[in-house]
Amino acid sequence: MRKSRVIVISFLFLSLAVVLLFGGCSEQAGNGMKVVSSTSLIAQIVERIGGDKVDVTNIIPPAQCPGHFDCTPGDIQKLVDADLFLLHGWQGEVFSDDLIASANNEKLAVVKLNVKVGENMNWMAPPVQIAAVDQVTETLVKIDEANAVEYQEAADTYKKSIVAKEAEVREKLASIKPDTVKVLCGEQQTGFVRWAGFDIAGTYGEPDKLTPQVVKDLVDLGKTNGVTLIIDNMQSGMDAGAGIAEELGCNRVILSNFPGGYQNTDTWEKTIDYNVELLVETLSK
Repeated sequence: MRKSRVIVISFLFLSLAVVLLFGGCSEQAGNGMKVVSSTSLIAQIVERIGGDKVDVTNIIPPAQCPGHFDCTPGDIQKLVDADLFLLHGWQGEVFSDDLIASANNEKLAVVKLNVKVGENMNWMAPPVQIAAVDQVTETLVKIDEANAVEYQEAADTYKKSIVAKEAEVREKLASIKPDTVKVLCGEQQTGFVRWAGFDIAGTYGEPDKLTPQVVKDLVDLGKTNGVTLIIDNMQSGMDAGAGIAEELGCNRVILSNFPGGYQNTDTWEKTIDYNVELLVETLSK
């Protein structure tokens, strides 16, 4: 796996010369701080806090798993022109070190947002989203102190909307009594599913980790615990739990961990609304 990435990066070095020759001298739109984000989770926060004082470019498509992403010469060019690169620091962002080295941008500030609330690292959970807003805001203020007041005011406004949205979706979830629903879920959805109040009987990894024996064990676990819902993660394998749900004869939903993963879900609020409405609709049948 690592060898193949080295080959890809070697190719990118050669390709970058072409990108720089024909596109490297063009001006990016806008005059704000040029910020590159690794995912849409980060991008939508920066856009809301920074407003017209930032130009945000995202790298990993919202529907794609960060652990399966391979950068392109165009991604390198994004960092060549950037002032700030924000990423999660997740183990799955294996491309980031090579990408930063390839850009060779001495002015580039790189910040890893290791956001965690207790044991929860899922940015779709409201408490973690608030913590992420605080870290992004702190970063922008350190780099651009002249606009600190505006950044903080925008952050405070957004955090109030997160608190309001949490109360709203909590009320919707209460209608299905999640604490009475036994579930098996994809590992990457654990933080959100636990925040939502579901009773997690077990978790599972990506499709390539679901050997026949692992699936059998999960099915047995589901039968023993009376599991009635399988929760898959869109970005790490939409059909990972399909076979388990079929064996158990139970409902299955596919939630998204990133804004923009599904149509008309470009913000955190729209994404959590989509996830919660899907859960409520499925369990209300």
